[in-house]
Amino acid sequence: MKEVHTVRSYDEELAHLTNMIARMGGLAEAQLEGAIQAMIRRDSDLAGKVIAADVKVDEIEHEVHSFTVRLLALRQPVASDLRHIVGALKISGDLERIADYAANVAKRTLVLNQIPPVRPTAAVPRLARVVQEVVKDVLDAYIEQDDAKAIKVWRQDEEVDAMYTGLFRELITYMMEDPRNLTACIHLMFIAKNIERIGDHATNIAETIHFLVKGSPILEARPKGVSVLPYPSDLPEDV
Repeated sequence: MKEVHTVRSYDEELAHLTNMIARMGGLAEAQLEGAIQAMIRRDSDLAGKVIAADVKVDEIEHEVHSFTVRLLALRQPVASDLRHIVGALKISGDLERIADYAANVAKRTLVLNQIPPVRPTAAVPRLARVVQEVVKDVLDAYIEQDDAKAIKVWRQDEEVDAMYTGLFRELITYMMEDPRNLTACIHLMFIAKNIERIGDHATNIAETIHFLVKGSPILEARPKGVSVLPYPSDLPEDV
């Protein structure tokens, strides 16, 4: 149950913190959408805009950090207020990483646009669409403080992992069939890995929402797809 404070400015500060996270989430969503559209349309101009816009998300993260430190120092929150503030701080970190991974997708797209397209390019947007929906749902869950919606997102991590493993297998097969596709497929592997990692950060946010609402962590082990390959999850993260 949401606490009502005798000091009105305190409620306004907590509402402002929620609004900052919502604004940051909206920018991260837009970054992901722009990166995927740039890849699908082979649009280098759009990819460049996604890369340049990453700094906006970083700026809001710094605002969130400064604001939460101020709230912790001046208000000395406890119980649900403390969870609200610390949860926002954690979520801001996950959103910053989501935007970073979207920028990485855009950077890889700039390189892909310099070489002929390959067939598996069509499979990557399928993974991206699922992850985009996951990100949207988890942001809605945060705004609505909806634990059930957050848990639904948390359970979808297994679906994302399974899709990523299948795409990884497809890319490996395509490279083996025609080594001329090696360069393009390696870039697509990194793009797919970045998208899969965005799904992981959405799952992190879902766990934070559960703790924020319920006051306890999720006790179940995080659901993970069983990979038939020993190495897709070991692909280095893009930087």
